[in-house]
Amino acid sequence: MDTQSLKAFLAVAGHRSFSAAGEDLHLTQSAVSKRIQMLEQQIGVTLFDRHNRTISLTEAGHNLLPRARAILDLVTDTELHLVNMEGQVSGYLSLATSHHIGLHRLPPVLREFVQRYPSAQLNLEFMGSERAYQAVTLRQVELALTTLEESDAEDVEQIPLWQDTMVCVCAPDHRLVQLEQVTLEDLASTPAILPQPDTITYRLVDEAFRERGLTLNAPMPTNYLETIKMMVSVGMGWSLLPQNMVDGQLHTLVWPGTSPIRHLGLIHLKHRTLSNAARAMIELLNDH
Repeated sequence: MDTQSLKAFLAVAGHRSFSAAGEDLHLTQSAVSKRIQMLEQQIGVTLFDRHNRTISLTEAGHNLLPRARAILDLVTDTELHLVNMEGQVSGYLSLATSHHIGLHRLPPVLREFVQRYPSAQLNLEFMGSERAYQAVTLRQVELALTTLEESDAEDVEQIPLWQDTMVCVCAPDHRLVQLEQVTLEDLASTPAILPQPDTITYRLVDEAFRERGLTLNAPMPTNYLETIKMMVSVGMGWSLLPQNMVDGQLHTLVWPGTSPIRHLGLIHLKHRTLSNAARAMIELLNDH
């Protein structure tokens, strides 16, 4: 069993999709399928049941899953241990981040990292919070900066770094501005411009509405907060945005309840040996 085939197996198992696994591995779907077929031939068992448009793990696939992770972890940890012995901050660091953190929190950290460690090669990927957790657990990135959540993944380490107080905003000439006190019922009857439903920010808002038996009206989800800000500023709806994004283009509404707070931070696998580059990045993030 070669490591590339095992990586393909874990990616397909994680996504339940050959095409999605190919996107993560930067391979074509056929290349991923070929690696899985070679692995199945080598070990003499079928790992996936192929249905019309879906796939699922066979019993053999379920049995291989933890062992494949252990094998890849051992290989990666061994390689990193040997490299780390040299004590140099060099090599490859894969880092995932949300667009908001990447634009508003990360630039000074990246600037210092690049200047201080020119021998390190940084690969930066932008993705949402749920995708970031998945990328870490699938060993596709070493570190991820994202909105933190209560995770059932016991092997994921969470390091809080910042927090965003979220404020309710609309355009200065929006009809909501005329109301003396905005209620959740008022907001439920007005289009909201929010991130995708699988994001932590959306779930924070949706939870408040569900507790009151209300349904969010969010017809145009987008994960780019800067895009949300633009759409709100021209009167297309209301939203919740980090307080540091609010300026003269927006009007702040009093949120009917306790203002939601997003906790932002770093995640990585607890039992994975971190590269010297990853350790250096964590140190810089803590310093900032």
